[in-house]
Parts: sequence; C-alpha cells; structure tokens
Amino acid sequence: MRDRSTDHVTSAPITPSSSALSSQLHSPSLSRSPLLHSPDHPQTTTTTKPKTTTGHKITFSNTPPVVSAPPSQMHSPSMSRSPLFLGTPDRPVTMPPSGARTPMAYIRSRNLTPRFLTPLGSPLRKALHLTKLDPTDAWLPITESRNGNAYYAAFHTLCSGIGIQALVLPVAFTVLGWAWGVIALTLAFIWQLYTLYLLVNLHESTETGVRYSRYMQLANAAFGERLGKMLALFPIMYLSAGTCTALIIIGGSTSKIFFQVVCAANECKAETLTTVEWYLVFTCGAVLLSQLPNLNSIAGISLVGAVTAVGYCTTIWAVSVSEGRLPNVSYNPIRIGSEVSKVFDVLNALGIISFAFRGHNLILEIQATMPSSEKHPSTVPMWKGVKVSYTLIALCLFPLAVGGYWAYGQLIPPSGMLTALFAYHSQDVAKSVLGLISILVIVNALSSFQIYGMPIFDELESVYVMRFKRPCPWWLRAIIRAVFGFSCFFLGVAIPFLASLAGLVGGIALPVTLVYPCLMWLKVKKPKVYGPTWWLNWVLVIVGMILSGLLIAAGVYVVIDNGIKFNFFKPE
Repeated sequence: MRDRSTDHVTSAPITPSSSALSSQLHSPSLSRSPLLHSPDHPQTTTTTKPKTTTGHKITFSNTPPVVSAPPSQMHSPSMSRSPLFLGTPDRPVTMPPSGARTPMAYIRSRNLTPRFLTPLGSPLRKALHLTKLDPTDAWLPITESRNGNAYYAAFHTLCSGIGIQALVLPVAFTVLGWAWGVIALTLAFIWQLYTLYLLVNLHESTETGVRYSRYMQLANAAFGERLGKMLALFPIMYLSAGTCTALIIIGGSTSKIFFQVVCAANECKAETLTTVEWYLVFTCGAVLLSQLPNLNSIAGISLVGAVTAVGYCTTIWAVSVSEGRLPNVSYNPIRIGSEVSKVFDVLNALGIISFAFRGHNLILEIQATMPSSEKHPSTVPMWKGVKVSYTLIALCLFPLAVGGYWAYGQLIPPSGMLTALFAYHSQDVAKSVLGLISILVIVNALSSFQIYGMPIFDELESVYVMRFKRPCPWWLRAIIRAVFGFSCFFLGVAIPFLASLAGLVGGIALPVTLVYPCLMWLKVKKPKVYGPTWWLNWVLVIVGMILSGLLIAAGVYVVIDNGIKFNFFKPE
C-alpha cells in the first residue's frame, strides 16, 4: 500500500551481509554525504519496533531513492564533485510536485553546468585539441614528409638565410660610413630576428590546432584571400623565382671563372664555353637535383649549402683582410650630386642591407616538415634551429661587411666582394684558394636553388592535386620541375643584369621580411590594445611600409641616375 503523504517500504531482515553495520550508518563519512541528505531536504526516518522478527517498517519523506556506496568512496574526488551526484550543499535538489514529475525534470530544474574536474578531464581536453591538417598536404612536396627535427631546421634556415647577396654589404657602407653602416646592419638584424620569432609562433594556432604550412596560407588567414594575394603573392613569387634566376646567373658566371682559374694554373689551351653555355650547364645540374621529391629529402643538400655558404663568406673576408688595405683607400662616405641624389643613395644603401636578410618566406614551409602535438609543438625545435643558424649568419655577415669595407673602402666595385677579390688579388692569392672560393659559391648556388624552388614546385603541383584529387605522378613532377628550371634559365639569359638591382629588390622584398609578420601577428593573435606588444608591432609596421616605399623609389632613381647596361640576351 502507498500512502499519499509517505512511501512505506518493507525491507528484509537486517543481516551482516545485507546492510551496513550500525556503527557505519552514523559514521562521519555517511552522515556528511550529499547522497543521503541535504540541508534543504533532510531525510526523515521512522522506525517502528517490529512485533515479530520478520522485518522493519521504515518510513521515508517524499525523496528519490537513495543509491548507497561504500563509505570510503563517498568523498573521493571522482564522486563527490561529479555532476552525476545531484544533491550537494551548494546545489540542493528541488523536487517538482509528484504530478509534474518527468524522468529528467529535476535535473533540468537545476540548470546544471558540467564541471570536468575528474581525472578524465585532462585526456578529454587533449583529445579535443587535435592538429588539423589538410588531407591533400600529404601529396604536396613541402608537407609530404613531416619527420623533420631541429637539425633539419638549422640546415634549411642557414642555407636559405645566407647567400651571395651578403657579399654586397660593404657597398652599403661606402654610402653610410662606419658608424651608420654598423648601426643600420645591427638594427636590421635584430628586426628581422624578431619577425622570425613571430613567424615561428604563428605557424600553429593553439586555439584551433590549424597549421599554416605556407607563407601564403598565413597571409590569407590574416588578411583574407583577396587582400592576402594582393599583398604577398608577388613578393613571395619574386623571392622564389627571382632568387632562382639570380642563382643561375651567379652559378654560371662563377663556373666560367672557375674554369679560367684552373686553366690558367695548368696553362691549358682548352676552348672555354660561352657565358650562356655555362648558364645552361649550371641549370642542368640544378634541374637534376630538383627531382628529389620533398623538402625533407633535400636536408642533406641544405647541409652542404649551409657549409659552403659559411665557407666562402669566411674565406673571402679572411683573405681580403689578410692581404691588407688597398693603397690610397678612403673611408669617407660618398656624397656627390644634388641633395635629392644623396638622400636616394642613402636609401638605396639601406635597401642593400635589407636585401642581405632573406629566407623569411621559407620559415613556415621549413617548420611544416616537423611533427607537432600539444605536448611537443613544432615551435620548440624550429626556434632552436633558427637560433643556431642565425648565430652563424651573424658571425658571417658582420665580419664580411666590416672586413670588406676595411680592406677595399670606396674602391669596392658595385657587384661586391667576390668581384673585388678577383679584381685586386687575382695575382697575389694562390690559385687554389681562388678555385676553392669559386667551387664553394657554385655548390652553394646549386643547393640554394633547391630550397628556393620548392615553394614554386609546391604551388604548381597543387593545381593538379586540387583538380584531380590525387597525387602528382612522378613523370609530371619531373616535367614541372624541368620546365621551371629552364624558364629561370631563359630569364637569366634575357635579363642578365638582374643582380645589379639589389637596392630595388630589397625594397620590394622588405615587407615580406620585416612588415607582414608584425601585421599578421596583430591580426591573428590580437594582443591587448595599447599594450607594449601592440605598440611595438604597429610602430614596426608603419616604419617598415614607409621605408619600403622609399627604398623602391630610391632603387628606381639610382638605376635611372647612374644608368645600367640593359644587355638583354647578352650575358657577359
């Protein structure tokens, strides 16, 4: 029988096997447990002495049935704080009338917010944070292999971050002088190192888990697809294709010099190749090496490129300094022409310094070759590799600029220290040393061609992958890379004076290196408005964009004012 006011429950006789001991029923762990009673709904128990030993008659108030548990579990962290156990002192159970009861009515009435404080919370949180990858990335050369490490990062960064453009640094000092030249070089180095740090930390979003494996992907995410392409597409493609073209010009010309040095030492009468034919020889070697499938597969080539870059930079400034200063050398900054001409000369010198720092358009691609997880993010090994590589780059650039300017002063030719070394010391320095420098430059150019060509290979292959939803076959991949290599050869033959536009090129490429990373950090990370980081990045953005515009104008003015020999299809 069920009374309207109370529920009568008849239990079986109490035995040690079926009920808790009387001492346990009044233990502190049970009496304080929210499972048995709550302040708003105390449990009322009425016990009637049995007339017989057949059982006890116990009367309860109008409360839901109680689920019993051993006293040792009542206050465990996984039970007492679990949202499944409803009656807690801070959240008492409010029961609707019996006629309005539904299976979940009393749960909904509490408006309960789950609190994941159980031991399962941490694994669940980790499971929800998954790195999101584009499935087509496994078919593209940059992200085809993700087993890179800090050593690979150092090899790639050093190979892409230092090159033949560093040999032009003393030319900037002829305009800026000792003090301003060193100051400008130091500030530019610190600035570009800061933007490198920003790019490394922008590679992967800690909130969404999305990895931006390419510079253009990050630009599109920060600025929108249309504006991102307008701002970044041309400078990035120029830095890749233009650098590969310049490497063919440098590699082919140095190959010709190397042949002449070797033949002069051995007094051979062999007929040398023309400059165009040397360009073609170098291009064939570069195309052959470019058949390696992905960015991780060229780690060994990048190591060779890094070693040779450090080798020829160090050898050139060491030999120049050891030979002593040239007679009648002067260190007075060149100040000729009108005031406008002087200003543009200074700006062009700043463009040369900015052009010496390259490789920022490849940082995200290099980091994309590494595995990443919440526990082991790719940021850590990538930044280690960057710190090692840029320590070596600093040890090359500063002695090169200071030592080269000390040795040659105002007499250094516009094409830089390699030309100065052969022009002033070809008879003083051993032929073996000159030949070694030449071969180091050639090998470095071959190695750098691979890493700078990889973004172009990736972009061209992505067109096929997106259209046909399958990886690019090996024969088509070989054709794509050969066509790109020989297209750069054609540009090198058609525009052999490309290396003379260092200041103009520096102005065009400056935003990719010094401006866009700061702007993308502001758009993606959204630092506190008017905070130190916010002010620092906005100041760098404004100064960088103004400087870029001035450098482009100065580069054009210097080319027009000084004149340049536009020897189309006539490489020398």
